[in-house]
Amino acid sequence: MKRRLFLATSISSALTACAPIGTALNNNPAFHALLGSAQGLNHGFIGTHGLAREYADRDVDRIFRVNGLPTPSDARYIDLLKRDFRNYALVVDGAVDQKQMLSLDSLAALPQVTQTTRHDCVEGWSAIGKWSGVRLSDVLAKASPRSDARYVVFHCMDTDDQGQPYYESLDLHQAMHPQALLAMRLNDVALDADHGAPVRLRVPTQLGYKSAKWVSRIEVVGSYANIYAGGGGYWEDQGYEWYAGI
Repeated sequence: MKRRLFLATSISSALTACAPIGTALNNNPAFHALLGSAQGLNHGFIGTHGLAREYADRDVDRIFRVNGLPTPSDARYIDLLKRDFRNYALVVDGAVDQKQMLSLDSLAALPQVTQTTRHDCVEGWSAIGKWSGVRLSDVLAKASPRSDARYVVFHCMDTDDQGQPYYESLDLHQAMHPQALLAMRLNDVALDADHGAPVRLRVPTQLGYKSAKWVSRIEVVGSYANIYAGGGGYWEDQGYEWYAGI
């Protein structure tokens, strides 16, 4: 087990060290198979206990790189942006006893936490950010997942050039991790549009594509098999591993 965990971590470190190599590996099916061989063991090891390293303020990248799908530019998002997201409401529904519609003020009223953690992108770069917001577990507790709930699906406001929405998912075990965060601030200021405003997911124990931006709805489900292509996420539907532990 230690060898496979070391292997997955070493691969992530290698990607961080060399972006061109990381991009080439990202397009290599054999590389995906290698990561997949370790994902189950990593998942079991990290669970809700293993913590990502936290850094000091002096380590923070004040200019935090932007990547991923384009920032939303549809009428709905532009209206939210013009109103400073005062009309935003995070929907939490699905296999829950108490559906939630949470404004930014409602989220701000929950216990606030801050973590300074590293974002590791599968493309081969990393950046350290100071993230503040609410624990995902606290939001889910308000909704009270039912006994048949198994996964948490994050529906986002960004789409690709074919109109396909971005989405991601965690199982409930991962969602209860103390560092799984619904972030509203980066480096002590409110998230801007390009970084996922008003709410984005932060999962520092997994690769960056799991940290979905522009989250509008959290759907609790028994299975994600019938959501879009059934892979559990936008990139997973295209062959990426569902569990992307580092």
